Amino acid sequence: MLRLTLFLRSLTFMILVTLLTVVWAFVCMLVAPLPYNQRYWVTARWNVTTIWLAKVICGIRYQVIGAENLPDEPVILLSKHQSAWETIFYLMYMPRPLVFVFKKELHYIPFFGWGLALLRMIPIDRSKGKDAFAQVVEQGRRRLANGQWIIMFPEGTRIAVGKKGVYKGGGARLAIETNTTVVPLAMNSGNCWPKNSFIKQPGIITVSVGKPISPVGKTAPELIQEVEAWVEAEMRVISPESYS
Repeated sequence: MLRLTLFLRSLTFMILVTLLTVVWAFVCMLVAPLPYNQRYWVTARWNVTTIWLAKVICGIRYQVIGAENLPDEPVILLSKHQSAWETIFYLMYMPRPLVFVFKKELHYIPFFGWGLALLRMIPIDRSKGKDAFAQVVEQGRRRLANGQWIIMFPEGTRIAVGKKGVYKGGGARLAIETNTTVVPLAMNSGNCWPKNSFIKQPGIITVSVGKPISPVGKTAPELIQEVEAWVEAEMRVISPESYS
């Protein structure tokens, strides 16, 4: 019975988010002529509504620890990645407009990709290797100069609860190239929104914000190692049951 209830709630959530996405894609196109911060705010109402639907339909709530660690300056956020939930949540929650670095193929997704294309993100062609990173640095420098925050997932893909992926140094290299402070983020969304699972589980997702890390005097391997050490240690604090 519980399994059926979770399935019906997850199905209802998926249907409503799909309908919301179709409607909001057209809303985003209508507000495209507005100044960027205004259309970013309008676009983010999709995120606000989706997180709210996840709460009222699927019982997925959240709490944030260490929000006082978010500085009032351009930063690069380097986050644990377990599900789609955090990609939705961060854009809604963070105090400055976010810039995601993602594969350009996301722009081809009907409706969702159309709305995404209207924002100042950094789509990359991963097949171009070093040229792709040069593009990230070039565009990232401009976004940071405009006061936006860049967010990257060092593990590169969603990692199952209790597991650790290989931390790649792109975010750390960008921080050093642009002399930008890094803020590490740990979160356990996979407990409620499991990777590759249709069923959403009720519960509380914890997002923990680490203290800012300066790139000054560090190499990219040293910086990403410091981020990895904090994130993985914090994961054992917020989700001890997953690492027993």
